[in-house]
Amino acid sequence: MWNTGRMTAPNENTDTEAKVLTEVRNTTGVITLNRPKGLNSLDYDMVKIIDAALREWAEDDQVERVVITSNSKHFCSGGDVKYARQAILDGDEATVDQFFADEYDMNLRLANFGKPYIALANGVIMGGGMGVSAHGSHFVVTEDAFASMPEMNIGYITDVGMSLTLQNLPKRPSKNLGKFLGLTGYRMTPDDMLELGLATHKVASLDGLLDRIVEEGELSLDDASVAPSSSTIAQYFDDIEATFDGSWPEIEARLEGAFGDFVRSLIAKASPSALVAAAELFEANAKHDLAGALENERVLGQVIRREPDFAEGVRAVLVDKDQEPKFAERPEPEKYRAVLK
Repeated sequence: MWNTGRMTAPNENTDTEAKVLTEVRNTTGVITLNRPKGLNSLDYDMVKIIDAALREWAEDDQVERVVITSNSKHFCSGGDVKYARQAILDGDEATVDQFFADEYDMNLRLANFGKPYIALANGVIMGGGMGVSAHGSHFVVTEDAFASMPEMNIGYITDVGMSLTLQNLPKRPSKNLGKFLGLTGYRMTPDDMLELGLATHKVASLDGLLDRIVEEGELSLDDASVAPSSSTIAQYFDDIEATFDGSWPEIEARLEGAFGDFVRSLIAKASPSALVAAAELFEANAKHDLAGALENERVLGQVIRREPDFAEGVRAVLVDKDQEPKFAERPEPEKYRAVLK
């Protein structure tokens, strides 16, 4: 049932071509990502719409919960880094800095949202897509979903708060594990996500699930869930703990045997600068709360976006798509350590 004809949205946009659709159904605020051709990558307007919805619904007593979902087979492939790259090449670094700062503010607002926040995620969940899902109270994934933070391949850092969240996963808190997930871009299966406590529920399909939440609330998720299967990542836990401690040069020196070969296959296209910077970020953020971690991401992000590896990585992966980036030589960790708190 619709709430007495109520269909309010912060942007009051009923255009079906809008990149984000917002509405209130009964007592549920619904955010629908609606940019399928871009795999729902988040541009600046989308961030602003999501943030405005969170602000409004936090103060609306008639809204008891929020659901974010997608209208396509993929949830969200990340932030719109193609836009960020072009703006930087055009000399507009200030707008890009503000875009990322506002996105991180939205991530913090979501994490501190005082009502149930439910992400219904299928297909690709990467980068910024993790930022609008993993910080909520309920993270529901389908059997075809996978989650990853692949920023190393575009010369960037683990961000949207994941440099903290990934080292504090509810069922497997570990700085070394978080660093492994961030630096390698390892693709977590739904069962990996359940094993780590990143996801709260796995479902066979999202069909009808939003309607059920609207009618019955978030408790209906338990009935809709399917049993977990074995986790792939669990076999690597001991190797991860033994290897992913300290700076990137220290980690790289420990990459031996079958596990070392596995890691090298995951980072084959990674920026050496990004690996060094991200390792320092995880170390620094081990002592911070989410607000502090996001601030470190903001400051370090401003540094690394101005380095050539970011433009080159985005070019190779998302613009020319030749998958052959020409990255700079590996810098010393102190270069990035100096800007982190």
